[in-house]
Amino acid sequence: MATANNLTKIAWQRLEDGTYSPNSYIHRDLSLLGFHLRVLAQAASPRHPLLERLFFLIIFSSNMDEFFEIRVAGIMQKLSLGNVADTPHGMRPSEVLDEISAITHKAIAEQYRILNEDILPALAEQDIRYLKRDELNAAQSAWMKRYFIEQVSPVLTPISIDPAHPFPRLVNKSLNFIATLEGKDAFGRDINLAIVPAPRSLPRVIRLPDELTGGKEHHVMLSAIIHEHIGELFPGMNVTGCHQFRLTRNADLDLADDVDDIAKALEGELENRRFGDKVRLEVTTDCPTPISDYLLNEFELHNNQLYRVNGPVNLTRLLFDFNLPDLRYQPFTRIVPKAFRRDIDKLDKTTSMFAAMRKGDVLVHHPFDSFTPVVNLLWQAANDPKVLAIKQTLYRSGTNSEIVKALAAAARNGKEVTAVIELRARFDEASNLAVANFLQEAGAVVVYGIVGYKTHAKLMLIVRREDDRIRRYVHLGTGNYHAANAKVYTDYGLFTADTDISEDVHKIFQELTGMGKPANLKKLLHAPFTLHDKLISFIEDEIAHAKAGKHAHIILKVNALTERRLIDKLYDASQAGVKVELILRSICCLRPQVKGLSENITVRSVIGRFLEHTRVYYFYNNGDERMYCASADAMDRNLFHRVEVAFPIEDKGLFKQIYHDGLLNYLKDNTQSWALDGKGDWQQNKPAVNEPVHIAQDYLLKVINRVGE
Repeated sequence: MATANNLTKIAWQRLEDGTYSPNSYIHRDLSLLGFHLRVLAQAASPRHPLLERLFFLIIFSSNMDEFFEIRVAGIMQKLSLGNVADTPHGMRPSEVLDEISAITHKAIAEQYRILNEDILPALAEQDIRYLKRDELNAAQSAWMKRYFIEQVSPVLTPISIDPAHPFPRLVNKSLNFIATLEGKDAFGRDINLAIVPAPRSLPRVIRLPDELTGGKEHHVMLSAIIHEHIGELFPGMNVTGCHQFRLTRNADLDLADDVDDIAKALEGELENRRFGDKVRLEVTTDCPTPISDYLLNEFELHNNQLYRVNGPVNLTRLLFDFNLPDLRYQPFTRIVPKAFRRDIDKLDKTTSMFAAMRKGDVLVHHPFDSFTPVVNLLWQAANDPKVLAIKQTLYRSGTNSEIVKALAAAARNGKEVTAVIELRARFDEASNLAVANFLQEAGAVVVYGIVGYKTHAKLMLIVRREDDRIRRYVHLGTGNYHAANAKVYTDYGLFTADTDISEDVHKIFQELTGMGKPANLKKLLHAPFTLHDKLISFIEDEIAHAKAGKHAHIILKVNALTERRLIDKLYDASQAGVKVELILRSICCLRPQVKGLSENITVRSVIGRFLEHTRVYYFYNNGDERMYCASADAMDRNLFHRVEVAFPIEDKGLFKQIYHDGLLNYLKDNTQSWALDGKGDWQQNKPAVNEPVHIAQDYLLKVINRVGE
């Protein structure tokens, strides 16, 4: 906790309506940008293995693409409607865009500095190289020419710029080349500009044959191959220049709430995403100013939307997954909880998981615990003659998912299978449409949730007949039913046969597939109906305890905190003397450690090997502690515009496990954590003198998976 001497001093005010003045909040997009910078810092950190550092660099590129496609594009749309200050932070769109431009230009320059000065030289020391054209020997150059003629040239379509060939409509984030020409073409035309789009079917990185490299990992970029042989595309003309560029467009989808068929409407919008409004232009540092100016004019962009990069214009497609274990994180074996470790001699294979759940709740903490029990439960249900029905929400699952295959098998086996698929999961829309079609063909009932409300809750319900009675089994999670994500995202999952929770989940599925008033739930908190109000009331209880002179404590671990009323109530709690500890992965609009406003609030972010994704809400409640895990972040969209679920942790052993491993452990991290100050700046925490290093994720690997012992 900061002392009174180093608290931030801001001229904040409490307004007459009980809210706080705009300078009490941090702009959400600037805060999100801060998260991306913390990811970039991982690429520069020697604490991570070399190939993992390269992967962080690639993640940063992908994050920035989405940031421009969605967040910057959205601010530009607001600007086009009028440069009016946004609430609650009070910044005008033009001011936000100017600040974003200053930060991102500096960050992207640092990204390529890390690539060129740190990572590529270190890779070269390991005989992993991305060769430039002038670094190829004669045999390699000859091979590259053959590759261009046989593999690249047949699928390229050079487009001249002339009255009959206007500037082509280029796909979002596609790699393109602009060539300057001299001479006349076959029709006697004097054309001096042409565009060459690189088809997405072509790999961006090509490995040279072993016989030319001695089996080493030596590669050439597609951009180098096209650049070297661009003249082959314009016979009889002189190519005087060739420069790669990349255009980023608005990729957000805009679906009306009154569509007749959400699936058909979404299919149309997916095509529009490829050609949305222009938001960013990337060129290489050696691109002449007249060429970049020409492109900016063509795309109707300003100079501050131009990004010159010292390398390939798209790092997201760099190869990084080489089979070199010494340059990767130490592997580990994911654990299956003891309750689900089947003794084949004692338990029936088809009922063992149901028997374990009848004995008590079972918790999994991914990726330290295996995702296999989730899949196994579905397969057991699919093949168990006693199972009557399976209901499941799917937000991101993947078309090759074992989850989806098990649901399809269950439908074919005569079970009543209902899948609530959220088609609008950003950038997974096409995949989810394919999943929906696959399950429908298998005989499952597929619904798309509620128009206007994304179904983000993670729910699985299995209905089983046992001894002439119906029993329900439930899995609830903080993360998606996606096996690949479960290997790199931290998430909690709860397996339970609790009667009240099972009944609550049953009612939520009825809401999602039918009609009626909001369900009256016994234990689950449910957005958009009860979750926000309950969180507010829990905070108010802590305020009351603090005012009564009792210990009051709140710990929230979520991905983001943006909802103003929740922030205001946390400010109230701080001023009442409640200790508030926030563990936020990315966005935080709350200003902590501000004198008088939030001096009892600390905010930290942990960035490491795994993407932090757990959502845990903890309230001390005068010793009668409350803890909920949830699918929901503390954001407006989650609390008011999505179907979300928070589930209580009632088993004392599981409660203690989450409290120590999932909360206190992260509050102790002094190496991979960042602290937020009242100005909105993040500072990386460092161990004090003689203080042992504590890294939260490494601790969990050690205590759960025995890594490093």
